[in-house]
Amino acid sequence: MKLFACFVFALALPVSVKGAEPVTITVDAADVSRRILHAHLTIPANAGPLTLHYPKWIPGEHSPSGPINNLAGLTVTANGKSIQWQRDPIDLYTFKVEVPPGARAIEVGLDYLAPVELERHSSGATATDHVAIVNWNLVVVYPGGARADEIPFRATLKLPPGWSWGSALASSRSSGATVEFKQVPLTTLIDSPVLIGDHLQHIALDPLHEIVAAADGESALDWPNSVIEHYKRLIVEATALFGARHYDSYHFLVSLSDFIPPGGIEHHQSSDNRAPERAFVDEEARLAVAGLLPHEFAHSWNGKYRRPIGLIVSDYQQPMKDDLLWVYEGLTSYLGTILAARAGLWTPQETRDVIAFYAGDMDATQGRKWRPLADTAVAAPSLYDAPLTWRHWRRGVDFYPEGVLLWLEIDGILRKESNGARSLDDFCRKFHGGENGPPAVVPYQLDDVVNTLNAIVPHDWRKLIADRLDSPQTRLPMQSLEEAGWRLSYTDARTPFQKAREGRMKQIDLLHSIGVLAHAESADILDVLPDGPAARAGIGPGMKLIAVNGRKFTPERLREAVHLSKTTPVELLVQNGDYMKTHKLDYKGGDRFPHLDRNGAKPDLLTSILSPSVKRAEPVKGTP
Repeated sequence: MKLFACFVFALALPVSVKGAEPVTITVDAADVSRRILHAHLTIPANAGPLTLHYPKWIPGEHSPSGPINNLAGLTVTANGKSIQWQRDPIDLYTFKVEVPPGARAIEVGLDYLAPVELERHSSGATATDHVAIVNWNLVVVYPGGARADEIPFRATLKLPPGWSWGSALASSRSSGATVEFKQVPLTTLIDSPVLIGDHLQHIALDPLHEIVAAADGESALDWPNSVIEHYKRLIVEATALFGARHYDSYHFLVSLSDFIPPGGIEHHQSSDNRAPERAFVDEEARLAVAGLLPHEFAHSWNGKYRRPIGLIVSDYQQPMKDDLLWVYEGLTSYLGTILAARAGLWTPQETRDVIAFYAGDMDATQGRKWRPLADTAVAAPSLYDAPLTWRHWRRGVDFYPEGVLLWLEIDGILRKESNGARSLDDFCRKFHGGENGPPAVVPYQLDDVVNTLNAIVPHDWRKLIADRLDSPQTRLPMQSLEEAGWRLSYTDARTPFQKAREGRMKQIDLLHSIGVLAHAESADILDVLPDGPAARAGIGPGMKLIAVNGRKFTPERLREAVHLSKTTPVELLVQNGDYMKTHKLDYKGGDRFPHLDRNGAKPDLLTSILSPSVKRAEPVKGTP
């Protein structure tokens, strides 16, 4: 395995083919306010048949999510004459052209029409009047027949007047609104988005790390010094956790807009972080997104540097195998959570509230009775795009939140069985550490994970993993919380994190009481628990709340009705298509929200896990 891993590692390094003539691409973003990117490519080619690919399987999205439906205006010419292209009838992301005799290159023109819908990842809205994210996979076609890391690209970006940019890509020349980037392989280009905007600032965290933030409004960039200090601490804590870095520099790209779908995509030397406009200046909004940057930053080690072998493919057309996403994403979700706590982005109580939310949501997921956790990873390409309706029966990409609990359990076992001498921090340094250096890729399989854990603390890790992943379960295993010194409970008070999350998502989450998740503005019922009071009364996803106990629906009236349910029955008038029906719920439990309570029978390992691993410096006087 070691020799094989080194072989793949060498192939995956971002080195261009020696002497290969580069593809040049110029992207004109002057029309970005109308959500249009214009691209022109010059692709070296010899006479004869040529295959062109539009990227299909997008790294970090773990699925064939390349938004080819948004490709328009595709033209191909050679020596000034038009060439007919033909789409492959089976692989719709592939185009065939015939390069005429005497031609040494073809010219390709295309437009990318960014949608306005708040969908996920690169298939959703990526631009407004003031901010945009340029992901190169949206505007690229590339020649088939070579590995993506062997195809050199030289890129130029034309900005709207007055706009600035930030990226992990290095520029070779900048003149006015035009930026020319240094030549890189296609893999590096696609791994290096560019954030642009007319309200954009660079925040230096240290000589190697920066935040580049662009917003719809200037005031959204007025981050408190205390918040910036927490992100400086994030660098310190991540460095201590992993022991080495595998990048030359790192750039947190942060787009702040209410018209770009929130989320994050990891890259080796940067991350594409999307949040509501005032996410870093309003306290409640900050609470909801505090785990975003730590999660994507941890991916530079777990996902980009150490990568499941099934996700290492030769180009963007080859299917990826997602079976180890419980490590790639699940472990990263855990590490992002504890790094947010250690950096002070979340207080210990806020972090416990986050973990309680994950545990409560996973415990309510009835789909675990038929679908094991492992299958949510294998089926990720379809589950990422699955609707919210019946999510708790279908299951979604549960390896994210349930991964937090699985890796908490593993961390607890390491600490307990070593009498506190070892922890998951040791696993991270051994598995993700090594020497400082430029971007590289080292593959792994399940055996590598198990063997590394055993090298730290001997245990039947393979059985534990199989027990948690491979079989359907009646309930969520609670050992992770209990052994860490805490237990899941339910109280009548929403945590500040739950309030912030519902505010960001514009949702009313009553899954743990009447079994309903609804949209706060449209009143659409997004999901119901299959065996909850609402479902038993005949209510299902896709219906619409019209009235609560005889009065017109408002979020406040629905919450009040649940609060008073111990003495007053809950009646919901629901619209189902053209029909209206009143449903009386058999529920008398009042408010019910997940919390963590201290389990005094066990040592408090969780507090130790969340505590900073590096001693904090004394605060600077006058810093808020």
